[in-house]
Amino acid sequence: MALEPLRTITPEEDYPKPNLKRLRDALNGPFGVRNVALTGLFILAAFYTLYFARSFLLPIVLALLLSLLLSPLVRLLRRLHLPEPLGAGIVLLALLGALGGGIYELSGPAYEWMQKAPTSLRRVEAKLRELKRPVLLFGRATEQVAKIADVTANSPAKAAPVAVAVPAGPSLGARLVGGTTDFVASAAIFFILLYFLLASGDLFLRKLVRVLPSLADKKRAIEIARQVETDISAYLSTVAMINLGLGVGVAVAMALIGLPNPLLWGMMAALTNFIPYLGAASCYVVLGMAGFLTFDDLPHALLPVGAFLCLNIAEAYFITPMVLGRRLTLNPVVLFLGLTFWGWLWGIAGAILAVPIMVVFKIFCDHIEPLAPIGEFLGD
Repeated sequence: MALEPLRTITPEEDYPKPNLKRLRDALNGPFGVRNVALTGLFILAAFYTLYFARSFLLPIVLALLLSLLLSPLVRLLRRLHLPEPLGAGIVLLALLGALGGGIYELSGPAYEWMQKAPTSLRRVEAKLRELKRPVLLFGRATEQVAKIADVTANSPAKAAPVAVAVPAGPSLGARLVGGTTDFVASAAIFFILLYFLLASGDLFLRKLVRVLPSLADKKRAIEIARQVETDISAYLSTVAMINLGLGVGVAVAMALIGLPNPLLWGMMAALTNFIPYLGAASCYVVLGMAGFLTFDDLPHALLPVGAFLCLNIAEAYFITPMVLGRRLTLNPVVLFLGLTFWGWLWGIAGAILAVPIMVVFKIFCDHIEPLAPIGEFLGD
């Protein structure tokens, strides 16, 4: 039987070369390690910038949103042969007049309720004492159990308390002056930028069309820009009208019930309705306290909360979905997460702007093909 000749194994066969293409794709592909790391660093840097530049970004974002809301009025005045700078000035003066008149009319009732707040809280506590009695009894029992279980209570030697020096922070006056200065500066930036955005008209769109290379790209850019602006303006104006209608309904209901200052409660409902969940919850609390302070019997005191409950259910579950439709409705999970995120990032102003920002972003995603999956994820 003949033996087979021995075959020499080369180093290349024993230790094959790695697949360099696969390794390169793993590092530099769309989901490669390097791209994922760079994307994560970019997102963290964006969050850092949004948080620490909020005093600068807030008036800019608000001016951009209001410019989309008020731009149809400027176009209407332009059709009436008024130039855009003059039309923007008229619209801005009307906005300032409405804000000033509303603040003047509502400042008196709001100040009266704030003055009565300490006495009012004591009266509410006295009325709710019967409801709180089981909770108080349970708390006292818990304290007794804690005293019995305290093994250090009978110890002969107790450690002496250590005095901790707390550094003194800025005074209340300094905080008020600093807050007022920041508010005035932000308001000035907001109104000046809003005027220039309204007065410029289609300036930015014309600049964008001018820099695009081909005619097809220019037409597509104009179509997308017009459609996005129309959808955003329609959404913002529709939501503003729905909230205004809710405020009018609340004011009429409170007037019929007999609650003082119905305009104050209607304005509060209209403004807080821009904040999902939290706005309605704050209205329930405030109207409940106002009802307990105004009326003596319990059924009558609960009428303001009951009336707002009926109006809120009608607005949230019937009117808004019917008017806006599912195309501009956000996923509830995304809505709650976005509300929490923007509220943590920018405070109360961020919570108010959270829904408009997310809807504007969704409209952009729906009209730009590479971002369409994100728009589908954000939708209901």
